[in-house]
Amino acid sequence: MKTLVIIPAYNEAENIVHTVESLKEACPEVDYIIVNDCSSDATEQVCRAHGFEYLSLPINLGIGGGMQTGYRYAAEHGYDIAVQMDGDGQHNAEYIRELIAPIEQGEAELVIGSRFINKEGFQTSGMRRAGIGVLNTVLRIFGHVRITDATSGFRAASKGVIAFFAQNYAQDYPEPESIIAVNANGFHVKEVPVVMNERTAGVSSISPWKSVYYMIKVTLAIVIYRIAGKKWG
Repeated sequence: MKTLVIIPAYNEAENIVHTVESLKEACPEVDYIIVNDCSSDATEQVCRAHGFEYLSLPINLGIGGGMQTGYRYAAEHGYDIAVQMDGDGQHNAEYIRELIAPIEQGEAELVIGSRFINKEGFQTSGMRRAGIGVLNTVLRIFGHVRITDATSGFRAASKGVIAFFAQNYAQDYPEPESIIAVNANGFHVKEVPVVMNERTAGVSSISPWKSVYYMIKVTLAIVIYRIAGKKWG
């Protein structure tokens, strides 16, 4: 199946070369597109200097807007599968085939790479893990879907989900909200175990306390949304 890897990148000048080269080495058969989200560092210049395939957004849209741009690109160019792989090097390209296999075999339409099934590799901070656990519970109760890694951005989408995301993609809390949205719209969601890496360069924009704030906000948003009886997507 024709597969595109979407790499959202914001201020990843120090990581993007390693990310792309690792992808090319692990999965030379797939295409990729970097979505440069109006970075304030040299991300675009690095992409241009290395001849990488990339799009540059004129304003910062955040991860939701950046990924929706990638899904629209995938839809317009007729891709069967789109994989999200972050530009900071934390997602291991060697697991891309495991992500897309359930789609190729007709077992699922959205496949989430979970670091918590086998509990190997980088597991993130204890505070963030606790917050993810709360989110997993919220998704089970209000979204009727069982997930172990609700905030994982390492995921693969089928052609149908690509078309759906191109038109309907959460902007504020895209990872957990998109899981609920695809499940509510009849797409099957599955998780597969992956091993993630620790960021090798640069600084994450999400501090431990920002993680707590994010988890509280997204939990409240999902609960209020469901209580209000609104539909996803």
